Amino acid sequence: MNRQAQAVILLLLGGAVLRASATDLYLRYVKEGLRPFLIAAGLLLIAAAIMTLWYELRPPASRALAPAGAPGGAPAGADGAAPVGGDDAVSVGGSAAVPAWSDTGSRPLPGDGAGVPADGSGDGHDGHGHAHHEPRVGWLLILPVLGLLLVAPPALGSYAAGQAGTALSSQQQSDYPPLPEGNPVQVSVLDYASRALFDRGASIGDRRVQLTGFIATGADGQPILARMVLSCCAADGRPVKLGLTGDVPAGLPDDSWVEVTGRYSDRLGRDPVNDAEIPYLEVESWRQVPVPKRPYD
Repeated sequence: MNRQAQAVILLLLGGAVLRASATDLYLRYVKEGLRPFLIAAGLLLIAAAIMTLWYELRPPASRALAPAGAPGGAPAGADGAAPVGGDDAVSVGGSAAVPAWSDTGSRPLPGDGAGVPADGSGDGHDGHGHAHHEPRVGWLLILPVLGLLLVAPPALGSYAAGQAGTALSSQQQSDYPPLPEGNPVQVSVLDYASRALFDRGASIGDRRVQLTGFIATGADGQPILARMVLSCCAADGRPVKLGLTGDVPAGLPDDSWVEVTGRYSDRLGRDPVNDAEIPYLEVESWRQVPVPKRPYD
């Protein structure tokens, strides 16, 4: 792939990163605190692309003309003839001087005296005078970058949740603070699942809680509530899963976002992917909501 294609790809990729960073789109891929680093990376990509294009598209520097006199820029003799001695000429038969490049199969370039192979391989041509061109297939790599600019991939959803085990797979001993004021109190899926699983609901009590997540299909074919959690970016995203009982959301396809209100349930299930425990929520009411700007816990 030639350098111009590489530069265009860098330019488009940098533009895509800056476009995502200027909106909430970047929250589909990384955590909120990484936004400054994305902006810096996008600016660096664009700067590298512009410098590469400038270098490739600038006019070539003019070559210096050779001094007047003998071919190849060698100083002429007193009578204007080329010298017969020295490193650049050899004597043939004791009378005539033959340039040394005659023995090497090279010929001088007009004006600068530089030697190139006689078959033309040094000037971008083959021995038959045909110019060589770099393969243009590299330009096809622009298509995925254009796709990223025009169609942004969605955040991780039910498919990723079905392929990975729940993130709450190890016992955690911790003292959970009391829930904030409110009825119902808004908590994250991760917070509720941690309290329900490791605190056995002691810090929840009989409080009504409100959670937001997406619908996925559980092992028994029933809908579950899930939310992806990130350590850094979408590449390390893992799901937190909640079983639902009571007024379970029905008739909704996977990846539908819902807001559920309910109470703590002591029921536990098992994740078929990693055999970890899954806590349940006793649902009292629910409603479908749009995809939140911050899709990850």
